[in-house]
Amino acid sequence: MNMWILFIAFMLISLVVSSVLKSKFKKYSKVPLDNGMSGRDVAERMLRDNGIYDVTIQSVPGQLTDHYNPANKTINLSPDVYNGRNVAAAAVAAHETGHAVQHAKAYVWLGLRSSLVPVVSFSSKWMQWILLGGILLVNTFPALLLAGILLFALTTVFSFITLPVEINASQRALVWLSNAGITSYQNQKLAQNALKWAATTYVVAALGSLATLLYYIMIFNGSRR
Repeated sequence: MNMWILFIAFMLISLVVSSVLKSKFKKYSKVPLDNGMSGRDVAERMLRDNGIYDVTIQSVPGQLTDHYNPANKTINLSPDVYNGRNVAAAAVAAHETGHAVQHAKAYVWLGLRSSLVPVVSFSSKWMQWILLGGILLVNTFPALLLAGILLFALTTVFSFITLPVEINASQRALVWLSNAGITSYQNQKLAQNALKWAATTYVVAALGSLATLLYYIMIFNGSRR
């Protein structure tokens, strides 16, 4: 019963954080940059200032679809960020470019996360079915549930490894935005607030994944008594 309460609590917290994040970015997308730079312009200049010339910047469809792909060295920005000339667009573009800087400087946590992507992709594809089968057959074939738990544990580890990667990218972005004069004193605080809430979503996701992992472990341990 306590675990279900914990699950519901994490679900509600996740919804609240997601709602606040969307509200913040909607609000800050109405605050223009004094220099009129677009998200693409911000990413290009940050790459250049860091001596990076082998990364491509491109627009991808959707909202909040922004990401850096280390496999093909591309910064992928949603249309609102790619074309946006506001604080929110600048913050997101600089954050994703921060990942490109991490890659160029061989940031250890990014390298570790990238190495786990193939394994986590495999785990995510099969673990729900294995966990479901393991729960249904927990009394006759507990090894199946254990296998599902191990796969889920990989995704949980991945979630926690993601935290320093995302936080560090935001730190790099904020320092550069300020030093390069992209944001003013007032705008810098808005960019910092936006990226703080973005990072919070990863924290909630990691803790939620850990709580779920503990729940499956409790089921497995209970079957052995």
